[in-house]
Amino acid sequence: MSLAQRILAETFGYDKFRLNQLEVIETLLAGEHALVIMPTAGGKSLCYQIPAILLDGVGIVISPLISLMQDQVSALQKLGVSAAFLNSTQLYFEQKEVIDQLLAGKLDLLYISPERLALPETLKLLNQTKLALFAIDEAHCISEWGHDFRKEYRQLFVLSGRYPQTPRIAVSATADQRTRKEIAEQLQLTEAPQFISSFDRPNISYTISKSGEKLDQLWQYLASNHPTSSGIIYCQSRKQVEETVNWLTLKGRLSLPYHAGLDASYRQQNQKWFMREDNLIMVATIAFGLGVDKPDVRFVAHLYLPKSIENYYQETGRAGRDGKPAEAWLHYSQKDISIMQFWINESDVSATRRGSQQQKLNDIIKFCRSRKCRRQVLLRYFGETLADPCGNCDNCQRVLSWHRIKGLLKLISGKFTG
Repeated sequence: MSLAQRILAETFGYDKFRLNQLEVIETLLAGEHALVIMPTAGGKSLCYQIPAILLDGVGIVISPLISLMQDQVSALQKLGVSAAFLNSTQLYFEQKEVIDQLLAGKLDLLYISPERLALPETLKLLNQTKLALFAIDEAHCISEWGHDFRKEYRQLFVLSGRYPQTPRIAVSATADQRTRKEIAEQLQLTEAPQFISSFDRPNISYTISKSGEKLDQLWQYLASNHPTSSGIIYCQSRKQVEETVNWLTLKGRLSLPYHAGLDASYRQQNQKWFMREDNLIMVATIAFGLGVDKPDVRFVAHLYLPKSIENYYQETGRAGRDGKPAEAWLHYSQKDISIMQFWINESDVSATRRGSQQQKLNDIIKFCRSRKCRRQVLLRYFGETLADPCGNCDNCQRVLSWHRIKGLLKLISGKFTG
C-alpha cells in the first residue's frame, strides 16, 4: 500500500485517499472482487487505475461511451500512465499498434466497449494476455431497473466463467438498492464486498421551480446568482439547445452548444473550450457530461424534467467538484411530464423495462413536488438517511423564511400588546 500511496501522489497528484478508495484498492490487490458505489467526483476511477498499475498484467476497463474512454485515456497518458483504447474510431494500423502493445505487455490499462469485449476475436486476444483486473465502469447499465440500461452489458457475465481468478470491480455513481442487487447478480458479485459511499454532496444547493416561463425564470436565476459563473444548462432536445444558445447570446452571455447532431470535431472543440476557459456556459443535451472533470462548475441548470432521480443526481453532480458552494436549479412544467409519459408509452422495450421507466418518472415527479428537504428525499431514494433538514435547498429556505416571519410577527405583536 505504500506503493499505492506513492502512485497516488506522484502520478495523480493527490495527498491522500478519499472515501473508500484505500479499502477498495486493498481488496483488488488481494485478488478479490468488489462492487463500488461512489458519488460523482468521488474518485471511482482511481479505485481500479492504481491496482492496474501495481498488479502484473493489464487492467481491462469496460466503458459505455467512446468519447468517455478517449477522454480518460488521454488524461492518463498525460500523467505518464501506459493506457490505450480499442474502438471503431481507429484505423486498422492504429488498432494493430494497440494490440501489439497489449501482447507485448506494455499496457497498464486498456479501455474497450462491452460490445467489443463480447467479440470472439477479443476474447481470444485476452486469452493471450496477462490480466490484472476487469473494471466495469457505469455498471448500472447492466440493470434493466437501472436508468441507463444497455443490453450489451448483459454479455459481461462471461467474465466470471472465463476468468474466475481475475479480480472484477463494478463501479457506479448512481445505483439504488434494487439496481445494486441486480449488478451483483448479473456480474456474479453477490459474495463480493460492497463499498458504498455517502451520496450526499453538501456543497450543492437544490432549487426546483415550476412557475413562469422557462427562459424568463432561467435569466432571473442567472442574473441574480451567476452573472459570470461557469455552468451547464441541460435541455431536452437539440432544438432547445440551439434556441437557448441563441437566446443567451442575445442576452450577452457567452455559451456553447453540445448535442449529438453536431459534428464530432465541433463538439470536441466546444468541450475543450469549456474545460479551459472561465465564465462559459455549456448548453447541452445529456450527450454531454460523462468524464467531464471541470472543478469550477458553479451551477447545473435543467430546463426540463430529467427522466429519473439517478439522471438528475448524476448531472447535478457535475457542479462543485472542487468542493466549493455550487447550485442545482431545475425548471419543469406539466408539458415536460406529458412528453416523458408519451416516450414511455411509445417505447419499444420489455414490460420490465417499461415498468422501471414509469416508476422512475413517478419518483422524479414526487421529488420535484415534495415540500420536504430536497436532500433528505434525494438521499432516502438511495437508501441513505439524513437526520436533520439540510438548510441548503429551496424547501428548507422556505421553512426558515416562514419561521423568521413568524418570529417577527410575534415580536411586533408583543410590542403592541405590551
